[in-house]
Amino acid sequence: MKQILLGSIAFFITLACSSEVNHKITSIPEASGVSYCQNTNTLMVANDEGSFYEITPNGETIFRKKLGDYDLEGVVCNEKSIIFAVEDGYLLRVNRKSFKVKKIKIKGSNIKFSKKSGIEGIARVGNDYYLSIQSKKDKSKAKLIVVKVGTNYAKVKKIINHGILDSAGMEYYKGKLYIVSDKKDKLYIYNIKNGKVKRKIKLDKFAQEGITFDNSGNIYFADDNGAVFKYSKKELNLN
Repeated sequence: MKQILLGSIAFFITLACSSEVNHKITSIPEASGVSYCQNTNTLMVANDEGSFYEITPNGETIFRKKLGDYDLEGVVCNEKSIIFAVEDGYLLRVNRKSFKVKKIKIKGSNIKFSKKSGIEGIARVGNDYYLSIQSKKDKSKAKLIVVKVGTNYAKVKKIINHGILDSAGMEYYKGKLYIVSDKKDKLYIYNIKNGKVKRKIKLDKFAQEGITFDNSGNIYFADDNGAVFKYSKKELNLN
């Protein structure tokens, strides 16, 4: 019986290690967000230490840039700029050529941003940005903030309660929000129009902190333990 138990433990450890080897494309300390850049076929990866990396879809580092003492928790790559979500309640706009940084405070909300209820993810939906507010225990505090972002301002348009615990990262893709929960090790497909979770997908056990899709049928996850993982949509049974 003891041998069977030890054999089972060894099997699951081997399986977990195999999954990491098969899907890990690079190591990045405290990777907290990832976004696909359409115009360059590259990925921008943010980390909690105020740095970001541009990498290829195979995980090769193009460059690393330190922005400062910022707790970056999410990233959106646009053609000319990169928008970072900072945990304690503001955005950073970074020019992709000059790396000039513009700090933009979020106004129009009575939410008090903190370590326990800070911004954990960002996604662009049309001309607006959706920000996820983390709540690990209370579903009533698990929210999305819809923000209109201008040159020098970010104004809250509305707040949505989605009830997903520990919404640690998200991406808008083909009309739906894809939200990862580190607490649940799940990927939630959220329908913005009717405000409901359409589907839940069980993920491998790792520290999910960001998600993005490329144009070749791949999905990428930022892992807060220090990695970026790459899966095919087929592996996760996604259309």
